[in-house]
Amino acid sequence: MTLKIISADAVLYTGEVSAVTLPGEMGEFTVLRNHASLLAVLSAGTVRYTGEDGSEQSTPVTGGIVDVDNNVVSVCVY
Repeated sequence: MTLKIISADAVLYTGEVSAVTLPGEMGEFTVLRNHASLLAVLSAGTVRYTGEDGSEQSTPVTGGIVDVDNNVVSVCVY
């Protein structure tokens, strides 16, 4: 699936991943391929993602929103 992490200033990450773990307002949650569509508010924390090659990366965020639809995870952070 495709992950896009975008701030008001720049595109922080765009690439193919196998899993994304996000800091939701109601707790951390993980999105995998073919996840149901959703829209959620993010709190301060870390977005962690696993590349298709198995490498793990992370991006700290202070909050934002995430939209999951058709294997595209769009994270807008501030």
